[in-house]
Amino acid sequence: MTRRAGAADLPLHTGRVPAWLGQRMARLGGVIAQAVIHHYGRDEFLRRLAHPFWFQSFGAVMGMDWHSSGMTTSVIGALKRGLAPLSGELGLYVCGGRGRHSRRTPDELRVVGDRTGLDATPLVATSRMVAKVDSAAVQDGFDLYLHGFVVAADGRWTVIQQGMHTGRRMARRYHWLSEGLESFVDAPHAAIEGRMAQDAIVNLTDRRAAPSRRGQLDLLHAMGPDGLTREVTRIEGRVPPAPAQGNLPHLFLPAHHDVRPVDVNMRRLHGALAAAAEAGPRDFADLLRVPGVGARTVRALALVAEVVHGAPCRFSDPARFSLAHGGKDRHPYPVPVAVYDRTLSVMKAAVSAARLGREERLDAIRRLDRATRRLEREATGPSFSAIMAEEYDRSHEYGGRSVFGHEPPPPRRVSEGQVDGVMRHDGQPHDQ
Repeated sequence: MTRRAGAADLPLHTGRVPAWLGQRMARLGGVIAQAVIHHYGRDEFLRRLAHPFWFQSFGAVMGMDWHSSGMTTSVIGALKRGLAPLSGELGLYVCGGRGRHSRRTPDELRVVGDRTGLDATPLVATSRMVAKVDSAAVQDGFDLYLHGFVVAADGRWTVIQQGMHTGRRMARRYHWLSEGLESFVDAPHAAIEGRMAQDAIVNLTDRRAAPSRRGQLDLLHAMGPDGLTREVTRIEGRVPPAPAQGNLPHLFLPAHHDVRPVDVNMRRLHGALAAAAEAGPRDFADLLRVPGVGARTVRALALVAEVVHGAPCRFSDPARFSLAHGGKDRHPYPVPVAVYDRTLSVMKAAVSAARLGREERLDAIRRLDRATRRLEREATGPSFSAIMAEEYDRSHEYGGRSVFGHEPPPPRRVSEGQVDGVMRHDGQPHDQ
């Protein structure tokens, strides 16, 4: 049965992804998709896109803001660009997007039908009906403005939609996964999920709402649209409470933009750091035969490897994956462009070799993920603040960059009494 696979609530954020990052996101998103499909198949990649925690971690590891509403638009756009030249090979097509791009979804699905031989008519109907269900049949206060439709050459699909609640300044993302369509209007959701303590929800897709659906049709036939309008204006109605339903994965991210220790599972992070150290930059570079791979790149690869191989339960703290390549707004730190490009080189070389039957490079990355899970049981390491301090101190060495520009070297410290280039006679820094 077609079902809603999960939901995510995200703070509304404005801004644009700079071209230098958007291009890299497209390439890294495409190569991670190839790695997942190579190891686990196309259906598994669709399932992961339908999981809100994995989707958020996927975007974070690509250098996008780890928690904002813009994550959804950026990841859909990056996948659309990154997978376009690979669509014929992978049998995977990304349609739609935000605003005017969402309205082009039917036309883009028809193009996919022409290329693959799929009957696009039911896909177009699916696209429209899923949007109607989340905007009209389920009324939770969020107005849809983004519709991404990822379809495989065999007709399986994932839909990712996002709505905006301007009063709360929150966005809600809805994930759908196809598993043999039965009905869109009779319990298509595995659950309706969200923090709606102060709001009422109208859910006409619940099985218990079947009498209401039939009654609405009877009224329409008996009274006509005009008669119904007059009756509604005469009656003061009350919205029924939200029906109790089962739980789905639901990601609710905080309003603060910076990454804080409470947002990160330090046990898992220390496991990734320990695995990177155990792999040894020299041996790992030799194994992958990619020059220039150092300790910092291996750390990023450990988190990328988890996105490729990790189980769903491991993505409950998507902020952790932002520690691979930082974020465009300097949260948790500026994007280390040199590290990002080396990660891309390693992953691209590994996937290219695997397509030719040489699995050793992709296997090395998979072993890095296994080592992370093994070592995190007992690994210890630096504090969160120490990790952040090192990243900022060395950001310029890694080609650190954000929407604010290139990261300069940190102020030179020549003695304990000189801080940020300002000296006081008592050895204490002036107030800034």
